[in-house]
Amino acid sequence: MYILHCVRKKDYDPDARFYGETSIQRCGFIHCSDIDTYYLVAPNFKEDMEERLLLVIDTDKVDAEIRWEDSEGWDFPHIYGLLNIDAVVEVMPHCWSEERVWIPNEELSRYLQR
Repeated sequence: MYILHCVRKKDYDPDARFYGETSIQRCGFIHCSDIDTYYLVAPNFKEDMEERLLLVIDTDKVDAEIRWEDSEGWDFPHIYGLLNIDAVVEVMPHCWSEERVWIPNEELSRYLQR
C-alpha cells in the first residue's frame, strides 16, 4: 500500500537516511494520508505559501510502526518513528489551483489500490 506525506520542500533532504525528527518531536508521529483521502488533508496547507512536496511512501518498506488512527471519522496512517528514506518511492510537487485547492498529481494514479 502507498501513503502520502506532505512536506515543505526546504525540510526534505532526499540524501538523508531518515526523515521526520521534527514531526516526531512535535506530535509523537509523522502524519500521513492514503491517496484517496489526501483531499481532506490538503486544505490544512493552503495558507502556507512555501513550496511543498508529496512523498509517496511504500508501507511495506517502512521500518517504523504505522498505526491507522481515527481523526474526525476518518482513519489516517501515522508513522511512529523516523521514516527511512528508502521507503519513499516518489517525490512530487504539491500542486495548487489559483484558488489554493489541491490538484491531484496524475502520477498518483499508478499508486492507487485496485
